[in-house]
Formats: sequence, C-alpha cells, structure tokens
Amino acid sequence: MQDRVPSSGQKQKVFVIGIDCAEPSLVFGPWRDDLPNLRKLMQAGTYGNLESCIPCITVPAWACMLSGKDPGQLGLYGFHNRVDHSYQQMRVANSKALNAPLVWDYLSRVGKEVVIVGVPPSYPPRPVNGVMVGCFLTPDTGTDYTYPASVAQEIKTHVGEYPVDVLQFRTLDKGHLLKQVHDMTDKHFCAIEYLMKKRSWDFFMFVEIGMDRIHHGMWRYHDSTHPGYEPDSPFKTAVYEYYRYIDERVGKLLDLLDEDTAVLVVSDHGCKQMKGGINLNEWLIQEGYLVLKERPDGTTELEDCEIDWKHTRAWGGGGYYGRVFMNVRGREPQGIIDPSEYEGVRNELVKKLESLADPQGRPMSTRAFKPQDIYRECRGIPPDLIVYFSQLEWRALGTVGSGRVHTFENDKGPDSANHSPAGMLIYYDPRRPGRGHVSGTSLLDIAPGLMHLMGLPIPGNLAGRVPPFMLS
Repeated sequence: MQDRVPSSGQKQKVFVIGIDCAEPSLVFGPWRDDLPNLRKLMQAGTYGNLESCIPCITVPAWACMLSGKDPGQLGLYGFHNRVDHSYQQMRVANSKALNAPLVWDYLSRVGKEVVIVGVPPSYPPRPVNGVMVGCFLTPDTGTDYTYPASVAQEIKTHVGEYPVDVLQFRTLDKGHLLKQVHDMTDKHFCAIEYLMKKRSWDFFMFVEIGMDRIHHGMWRYHDSTHPGYEPDSPFKTAVYEYYRYIDERVGKLLDLLDEDTAVLVVSDHGCKQMKGGINLNEWLIQEGYLVLKERPDGTTELEDCEIDWKHTRAWGGGGYYGRVFMNVRGREPQGIIDPSEYEGVRNELVKKLESLADPQGRPMSTRAFKPQDIYRECRGIPPDLIVYFSQLEWRALGTVGSGRVHTFENDKGPDSANHSPAGMLIYYDPRRPGRGHVSGTSLLDIAPGLMHLMGLPIPGNLAGRVPPFMLS
C-alpha cells in the first residue's frame, strides 16, 4: 500500500488512449516499424508490458486501472457477478456496480475538466465535470448514454448514428464483421476528434473496443500457429491492417495535442490464440461434484437444467476464464458442504483442476486461484475459484449436455482468441525523460500515476503505486 503523496502542483494536461485487448508482443515486436505513430511515442518515451488483473477481461480490468483497486476491492469479478447466494441471481457489472471513485471523479471534485469516451464500465454515464460518453455496455443510443444528455445530439449531428459496439463479433460472416468494426472505429475517432476540438479539457481518455472484436473474430487467420489457421484466407492480414488503421487514427489525434500534453497508451490485457474449451460443468459432473436430476437431450445452459442441489457440491460458470461456485451449508439455500469441510473441498478442486490434461493426456498448466489469496479484500460475492485453463489457451464453457470435457467449438459462437494477462503501456511526457523499455508495471499503478501527473493527492487505500518513470 502506498502512503499519501502530496500534490506535485502540476497543471499538466493528460491524454489517455485506451485500446482494448491490444497485444504488446505485436506492437513492440514484428509490427513496430509499421506503426509509425506508436513507434514515435516509444522512441521518445517509455514502454513495456502492463500486468493485468485477475481475471484479465474488460470488466473489471478498466475499472481496476482507473480506480487503483483490485477486483476484490471493487467486488467486480467479471461481466456478471452474483447478487446473493441464491443459485441464479447474477447482475451485469455496469457503472452502477462501481463502489469506488475513478480518476475522473477525483479530478472533477477539484474542478479539473474531463472528457471520457467509451471507458468500461461507463454506462449509465455518471456526472463528471465535463463529458462522459457510454461504453459498449450501452444497450443502444436511444437511451441516455452521454453526460450531459445533450452531447448525444452533438455526436449524432457530427457523425450520424453512433455505434457503441458491433452487433455480433462471434459470427461466421467475417466480411460483415470487418466492415462493422472499421465503420464503428471510424465514427468513434470522428467523435473523439470533435470532442477534443469542441470541449475544454485537462484530462481526456477514450477506449476503442474494436481491437478486441477483431481479435476474437479474426485471430486464427492471422496466427500461423493457431490450430484453425487458414493460410489462403482473404482475412489473413485483417488483424495487421486494423493495427495499422488504429495507428493512423492515433496519429491524427496526436496532431491535435499541444506540446506540453502527456500521452499514455494502454490496453487492459493482451491477446493470444484459443485452442479449445473445457466443459467445466461436464467435468464437475464426471468428478461427482455436480448432479443433475435429468440429463438434457442436447447442449443446454446450466440454468435451464434441473440440478439436484441435495447432492451437488459445486457448479461452474463459463467465459474466457472459469468460475467455480461451491454449495455451502448455511450459505447457499440448499448447501451441503459443511463449513468445516469447505477449505478441504476447495483444495481438492484446486488440485484436480490444476492436474487436468489436454486431449492427448499432456499437462495443461491450469491455475485455479482462490480470491482470498490474490485480492486485498473480497467485497460482494466472489467465485470460490477463478480458473485459467492452460494459461488461457483454453476457455471455460458453462453449458452441459455434450458429455465430454474437451471441445473445439465455442458455446457462444465462433471465437479463436482468448485474453493474455499482459496488456501494453506506452508513455510519452515532454516534461520527463523517456526510459525506453521497462518492466514490472501493473495495471493498478495507472490510477496513482495519473493522479500524480495531474497534481492530486493519492489516497492511501490504492493497491498500486506511482510508476517510477512518472516520478522523474
């Protein structure tokens, strides 16, 4: 924990470019010379991997980055979180679920002007001293997705209908997906350029979600080591061309900045190939932890099945990572695990999950995390275990009915990528010397770093610290 740091008294403007899911090994490696604007920032500044949170997914990662608190402190363990200890009550983690101030809340309190565009979770938009435009969680732009509400009409007048996200990124129609992503990104950057010119601001931050959508939809066409790689695919260069496009649009934004503005480019996590999926609930059934009253005829969502809770000790949730929930007596309505046996059963699950083999019988390097071991505290209701299958090269599926543990088909639609625990960081500050390549920076360090740059005192309850390259 970092002690309170006095205000530096600086009155510097800060511009933060968020690129959801940008993969550092591509930006810093083979594509570096083809991304001239990002390369220029790297050459004059500081860059390196940015360690994400666990789980390394969009929600809660951006909230952790901008609050300086880990998922347990926020009580956000993913897109969906348990409302109570009943079996089916889950809630989408939108901005109403945030229980901590973010960087722009601190800035607004002291009169700094902010513009925030598409930073998850920012729907519904919260009042700030400036402008907030909702993120991809916005159901549609017919709702109040901006603060103040009048900004929505300004955006519509300037760019037309504003797409907060693509309609469906898990689709077989890759041509349509590619067009959607590029059209969406174009309108996002046009709106950002408009707000940069139109609004007065001390702090400006946006997140572009298109990179995440391109990765999940197109990764196997780009990655020659992917099991589903198609060397003759017309989409072979789609990921590369999108990185080039993002760099070009970033360059236009940089041209609008004055010479005294600090620039930070960040991603919430990286990206890697996804080889397949683990049917978590099928595994729990085979191991005797989950008991159904009747097997479904085909692949079925677990919540649509009749579970024999009197004989069930654990059940699972799917996603890019796995979640295991245990049926504890006195905690869940029909719990059967005695509290005195809880840790023993949980340790047993950890051991079995981490010894799970791939279809060829080889170890998968799976990690099962206990929330209490990785977070400072656990607010809300965390999963009993958070599971990274094969270092996230395999995702978790929550459905039942297939009768097998391993699968090469995603239950949510075509998807060939998973998230990597390392995002990227590029920092350029005309007031500070660049450090070149650095290591050891955590996503949790960004909030205290930004507050330091903006001359704010840093609360003592943050999990991160000001990165050394922002102190010099």
